[in-house]
Amino acid sequence: MFAVVRTGGKQYRVAAGDKIAVEKLAGEAGDTITLGDVLLAGEGDKLSDAGKVTVSAEIIAQAKSEKVVVFKKRRRHNYRRKNGHRQQMTLLRITAVGDSKAEKKAAPKKEAAPKAETKKAAPKKDTSEEKAAPKAKKAAPAKAAATKKAPAKKAAAKKTEAKK
Repeated sequence: MFAVVRTGGKQYRVAAGDKIAVEKLAGEAGDTITLGDVLLAGEGDKLSDAGKVTVSAEIIAQAKSEKVVVFKKRRRHNYRRKNGHRQQMTLLRITAVGDSKAEKKAAPKKEAAPKAETKKAAPKKDTSEEKAAPKAKKAAPAKAAATKKAPAKKAAAKKTEAKK
């Protein structure tokens, strides 16, 4: 299974076992973190609900990336400045990509289901919904009548254009 996660203003396509270098994250080597901002998830050609997918990763190391040289020069003014910069980064190993949130939520729903069966208020709610349904059916023919009138107006409009 793969996922596309966003961290540090960048997006990464990850799968279990991948190693990635991201902007610096809080934590020490050996800590486990979860990447919460999952944009897309799937397996093969099938996509699944990204809201239910969690990505957990292990911090391998806190490091610095390669040096970036910043060189400024203004022609004919004897102006040269050379600076360097090494960005802080975190090396991650993706340990799992999966639907762990969905599994955790499914267990409490099973426990809550027997409690709902003991209450007898649920059938009363169904009767109110059945009463609301016939009203919706009555409203539908009124809309159909309105649509029948609309073509007649268009025909009248065409006649006035033909006279011009």
